Amino acid sequence: MRSKTPSESRTIMTDMVLPSETNPLNNLFGGELLARMDRAASIAARRHSRRITVTASVNHVAFNRSVPLGSVVTVDASVSRAFKTSMEVYIDVWMEDRFSGECTKANEAIYTFVAVDDTGKPTVVPELTPETDLEKERFDGALRRKQLSLVLAGKMDPLEATELRALFTKPQS
Repeated sequence: MRSKTPSESRTIMTDMVLPSETNPLNNLFGGELLARMDRAASIAARRHSRRITVTASVNHVAFNRSVPLGSVVTVDASVSRAFKTSMEVYIDVWMEDRFSGECTKANEAIYTFVAVDDTGKPTVVPELTPETDLEKERFDGALRRKQLSLVLAGKMDPLEATELRALFTKPQS
């Protein structure tokens, strides 16, 4: 199984915010944005693994800016790291101002997907080889995030987590 790059999984979905998708303040519902991010991330995970993928967790969501009615929203997702059967997908959400055309980053999220076979059993996914500085930064961060979640779940001793060891040990004098 050959290694793949984040660009091979990149998924870009662009859509407009319609009245039925907004709250009383005429901003996009958070749940609607979560659904859009989940769809884009699912496609990215499937492109990487070429398997059926299921959402395992929503690890992080930042609703930094509200997205007003009529805005053009672009969800940009790509696999940031592949583990044995799971993949972390990093999602950036961009908002285009309807008057100026200026694009600003509105939100971001990190989802985890698991690749499964036709019976629903987890299956091995290709490794990921980051190319750009941003891809390398997200790749390295993904390991720390995974180790931290395992430590918090009681599935890993903090001292076994190489990337986290410095966080849990005192510096030697």
